[in-house]
Amino acid sequence: MSSDNDGKASESRHLLEPAAGDERVTVLLAAFEGWNDAGEAASDALKYLHRLWGAKRVAVIEPDDYYDFQFTRPEVRQTPTGARKIKWPVTKIAKATIPGTAVDVIFVHGVEPSYRWRAYTAELLARAAALDVNYVLLVGALLADVPHSRPIPVTATCDDAELRERLELEASEYEGPIGIVGVLNELALLAGLPTVSLWAAVPHYVAQAPSPKAELALLNRIEDFLQVSLPTGELADDALAWERGVNELAAGDPEIAAYVRQLEEAKDTEDLPEATGESIAKEFERYLRRRGREQP
Repeated sequence: MSSDNDGKASESRHLLEPAAGDERVTVLLAAFEGWNDAGEAASDALKYLHRLWGAKRVAVIEPDDYYDFQFTRPEVRQTPTGARKIKWPVTKIAKATIPGTAVDVIFVHGVEPSYRWRAYTAELLARAAALDVNYVLLVGALLADVPHSRPIPVTATCDDAELRERLELEASEYEGPIGIVGVLNELALLAGLPTVSLWAAVPHYVAQAPSPKAELALLNRIEDFLQVSLPTGELADDALAWERGVNELAAGDPEIAAYVRQLEEAKDTEDLPEATGESIAKEFERYLRRRGREQP
């Protein structure tokens, strides 16, 4: 088989497949503020895509049965007309079509609920069924012992055997406390929806929002999964500025500087065996997609 055919075969393993008789694919893309969203990287990634593709709201999950309003408080805002309006912590569901593709995206964005997670997830999955969702892509961010000066690690896992093999992913081996993202992952699979989870590791010593470098790392993985090209140049500039700012802060504190060097050495040793042709090929594929988008 020629190298060209090898490339096509490799690419086909990463394409989303429509259901029998359908021409389009619908992907539910979800992120939740709170425990699952270090540095607000996951929710910011969704907001970026929501704006980019001009998503329109199609539904909400009302908050009354799911939130402790003394913990997740409503906010009062002024409208453009000057009136005052209470903003409740609803879960927003919006839909967009990715231009030039056969892929529709359902965005789910809300705050992690306080109560009745199984009922909340069941309501969310009922909405997904009504919107003909084929795949679920869950996005989260966690605090970790990683250096800010190296690429932000993004872990991708899949517990659906067929999709896991097609995307060449691993099953999750995590054991311990979970948030609403973990609950949604399990119940989506039980509902027959192939599900992928993406988790960015945010340096714990710079956990405050925003975290543009982690947001960019998540968008790069979403880009690979959906096989689209994203115009992330401005965000890449923000990520570089963020890294320079953290460098300056670390330089002013000898203990932090020494700790960062320790993390860098550990990360470099860990990543050495992974500097493979496959990782280089993925970067090259992303470059070609962006170059194709920029061509007249």
